[in-house]
Amino acid sequence: MKTFFTSESVTEGHPDKLCDNVSDAIVDAILSADPMARCAVECCAAYDRLLIMGEVTSKAGVDYESIARKTIKDIGYTFGGFSYDNCRVDVAIHEQSADIAMGVDGSLEQRDGDRQEESGLGAGDQGMMFGYACKETEELMPLPISLAHKLAKKLTQVRKSKQLPYLRPDGKTQVTVEYDDGIPRRIDAVVLSAQHDESVSQEKLKADLLEHVIKATLPNELLDEKTKYFINPTGRFEIGGPEGDSGLTGRKIIVDTYGGACAHGGGAFSGKDPTKVDRSAAYMARYICKNIVAAGLCSKIELQVSYAIGVSTPVSVFVDTFGTGKLNDGEIADIIKREFDLRPYAIIRTLGLRRPIYLQTAAYGHFGKEGLPWEKCDRAEELVKYLKK
Repeated sequence: MKTFFTSESVTEGHPDKLCDNVSDAIVDAILSADPMARCAVECCAAYDRLLIMGEVTSKAGVDYESIARKTIKDIGYTFGGFSYDNCRVDVAIHEQSADIAMGVDGSLEQRDGDRQEESGLGAGDQGMMFGYACKETEELMPLPISLAHKLAKKLTQVRKSKQLPYLRPDGKTQVTVEYDDGIPRRIDAVVLSAQHDESVSQEKLKADLLEHVIKATLPNELLDEKTKYFINPTGRFEIGGPEGDSGLTGRKIIVDTYGGACAHGGGAFSGKDPTKVDRSAAYMARYICKNIVAAGLCSKIELQVSYAIGVSTPVSVFVDTFGTGKLNDGEIADIIKREFDLRPYAIIRTLGLRRPIYLQTAAYGHFGKEGLPWEKCDRAEELVKYLKK
């Protein structure tokens, strides 16, 4: 049976992604000086101004405005009303609520008499987090979001390298993949919108983007004469970034994760330190799913983990292998609970999350990138033992 699935990505110059970048640049700067800091930093960008807001509890002295301006410059906004040296930057940062800090500093288990070090850190909020892995790509990611990210990164590369010097930072990509009985067979449609200056004609723009971005990035064997291309379908995209549309940290959560291939708990990642399970537990869930698939226990898995604020032990662990499991889903859930410590302190320790590693995640996805600790498959060989029982 043929089905079609679509995922999108955006460039680092998209107004929402610009805000994610500034938020994570601030988190990295704070953690560099104070690994035990608490951060929940969000940004809002509109036309000629940026608002940095949220809660930070830290011994680090950080110049929020300087970090923001450097990030905006690095992205490429050196022109117009939102130029890095011309935009207005407002800062509204205060300390973490004492009521929230009380639950994070000492978990319910600790207050009830369990004094183990690992249980001393409670979850920073309630909520459910999802992880996912599948065999569609080498990095165990869904193919549509993987291709959409690659297109967005290529769009930025040809801009920054001056290969296509008329491009500007804002851009969006979208890829529709045709599946046959769950196996990706071809690319059915590609949508690419790229901000540009006034000097380029639409004919040249479309020809260049087709040749130097789309055809240079997407696997040729997945393209055919029926593949549809929609390049700057509005006909013009000169006004972009915060001048064209407002931006907000955490508004691209499906771009950040699996492109809609699995459920999402609703919590954003960028701007948060690792005591926030919105971020750290989602990373841990990805780590678990990737190792489960790499071990051969299934070929596709979605994992949900849920928490209560101030409580270290998860409220629930749920598994769906979509009928691909070598064991039933309940057995795999039991294996996960036995093999992986899902308490916040243990997640931070396992993945080494009190480090300035977050800016690299702010654009082009948090998953499927080589070198990030939650992308390791270092538990897969050990988990194979469950196939031999």
